[in-house]
Amino acid sequence: MATQSAATSLPHGDPFALFDLWYREARGTEINDSNAMALATATPEGWPSVRMVLLKGHGPDGFVFYTNSRSRKGGELLANPQAALLFHWKSLRRQIRIEGMVERVSEAEADAYFASRSRDSQLGAVASDQSAPLDSRATFTARFAAAEAQFADRAVVRPAHWYGFRLVPRAIEFWQDREHRLHERRRYVRDPAAPDGWASTLLYP
Repeated sequence: MATQSAATSLPHGDPFALFDLWYREARGTEINDSNAMALATATPEGWPSVRMVLLKGHGPDGFVFYTNSRSRKGGELLANPQAALLFHWKSLRRQIRIEGMVERVSEAEADAYFASRSRDSQLGAVASDQSAPLDSRATFTARFAAAEAQFADRAVVRPAHWYGFRLVPRAIEFWQDREHRLHERRRYVRDPAAPDGWASTLLYP
């Protein structure tokens, strides 16, 4: 049996720098949507739900994604602004879990990102009542056609209920696969008393 090195590949450091490193590597190895992340939300009563969304911005201030605020996830985030994210990069055999409070991005940020989307994606945001019951696919395609006609000769205006959320992390956990299931986990938790604002510890896998 091969021996397992006692050295850790996850020393304490800046969790955002480590995220940046892993994210850059995933951008080169994941075939599809390296920015895909599972977003977990819950109602005020504690009923959970989870779905995949796309990371559209990140930094020390948090992790940004966009959605229709009238969707199920949007409604849950507005009612209970606590959420969790999970990145799973199978090609690298790594995971990152992030937990924290959620806040709205600025109107300027939302406008800038909306303007960067393809025109059809913009029209889809206008046409869709995300998460609401839909009687038929034909109804949706008719609404899309109506949005095309509405904005035929001008830029598509971002719907007021379509905007971004930023998850401000209070905890970030990194998981690295290792042989014989002797995986590595390091969990960072915000700590104002720590020199760099974060305390961390290894966890049993």
